[in-house]
Amino acid sequence: MDYYKVLGVARSASADEIRKAYKKLAREFHPDVKPDDKVAAERFREIQQAYDVLRDTDKRTKYDQFGPDFQKMRGGGGWSTGAGGAQIDLGDLFGNMFGGGAPGGGQRRQRAQKGQDAKTEIQVPFSVAAEGGTYELSLDKGGKTERLDVKIPAGVSHGGAIRLSGQGHAGSGGGPAGDLLVTIKVAPHPYFRREGVNLVVDVPVTPSEAVLGAKIDVPTLTQGQVVLTMPPNTSSGRRLRLPKMGIHDQRAGKQGDQFVVIKIVVPEEPAPEALKLYEQLQDLDDTSPRDGLW
Repeated sequence: MDYYKVLGVARSASADEIRKAYKKLAREFHPDVKPDDKVAAERFREIQQAYDVLRDTDKRTKYDQFGPDFQKMRGGGGWSTGAGGAQIDLGDLFGNMFGGGAPGGGQRRQRAQKGQDAKTEIQVPFSVAAEGGTYELSLDKGGKTERLDVKIPAGVSHGGAIRLSGQGHAGSGGGPAGDLLVTIKVAPHPYFRREGVNLVVDVPVTPSEAVLGAKIDVPTLTQGQVVLTMPPNTSSGRRLRLPKMGIHDQRAGKQGDQFVVIKIVVPEEPAPEALKLYEQLQDLDDTSPRDGLW
């Protein structure tokens, strides 16, 4: 076998010319380009065998002296295609076609790598975050819009994240896609607010209700309005507890409470009769809530 003819170069060819000829032929006959082609596989073996000798100055000199019998002297380590023994850098040979690394890196082909994770954020209603539900998320993948139903777990808090496996950036080298991290933003509620798994709501009452006590209607998140008994002499800011009417946290396995914060509200323009009664009350009050406070 004439190695120079195999590569299609003259015997006086430079190392650069030999390398260029090899790369051109190897791209054409590589088994990954022509799979299951026995003729191409044999041709590639010959090309590899020839390049293994002619690329090495010492081997090339001996080949020029001894001819085809030089094959009996060859040995090779590392990854090879067979008898030739030459190591191949597919990244250098095929470039982006196989995603190889820098020349001389010794990569066979790009390793399968998981794609990078992607991030997005959504805003869900307060009630959905508290009770759980689904959110339809639209993703742009390669110019196509894909819709996903994101399951919102009950009790998720503002800033919490949900991981959607395999919905991130595509992998390389046949690797799996990355994940999509969805950050949850919870829309504010008109009157409820959260304290962990507990709900808090402010409820206005009149001065007479606060002093005498009363049964007051209180909103809840899931059970409509309930009647709460407010004891007499309840000061503004006092918290009354409705057990097990808060948020059910599935992950923690915990049910929160609802707290009703009493807010005493006075009329902006009391009726004259009421104003006279307030004046009488003022005369009867012989103590001040500020006595001894400071």
